[in-house]
Amino acid sequence: MKPSSAILPAPPLASREAEQPWPLDALGCVRSRDDVTLDALPRARYRNALEIGGATGLLTEKLQERCDALLSLEPSESAQARAIHRCRHLPHVRFERMSVPDRYPEGTFDLTLMSGRGAYWSLTELALAQQRILEHLERGGHLVLVHWTGQTRDMRCSGHEVHAAFRQLAPRHLRHLRGEMEGTWRLDVFERL
Repeated sequence: MKPSSAILPAPPLASREAEQPWPLDALGCVRSRDDVTLDALPRARYRNALEIGGATGLLTEKLQERCDALLSLEPSESAQARAIHRCRHLPHVRFERMSVPDRYPEGTFDLTLMSGRGAYWSLTELALAQQRILEHLERGGHLVLVHWTGQTRDMRCSGHEVHAAFRQLAPRHLRHLRGEMEGTWRLDVFERL
């Protein structure tokens, strides 16, 4: 996997403190990133999925088509309000305003998808998130990470650092199934051992 050398402006991601989300649904790059993410899922269908960093629900709305149940977590109230409105007709999709790793939902999941949130964690928070994700990811379940690889002032880790931290959990806890770069986005897929 070779990082792209193209320099592009930072994508407008909502920071953990921001209450006004950026207009993610207006960005073609988000839509193509979401399509790449969905194409990378190893299974056609998941029983109980967790999305960490649901933002305004663009990916949530697409991901739900492959899930019997989907829980989307987002710390931004306004972003989540837009996601809830977008998915209001989908009874199998639930939303919780939650900031991982400070809190984590009960239960286990056969899919955990984290899109962008890890870049806002300190290394200590990243280690705690890894622990919680592993505790709640079923054996044989999939972990999908997708992060922008650039850096902005409010990001505490780069996407590369987040993904490298999870790759260090292989081969003991995770098996790395797929890794790729798409423009300035990095995607990695793991299976829980």
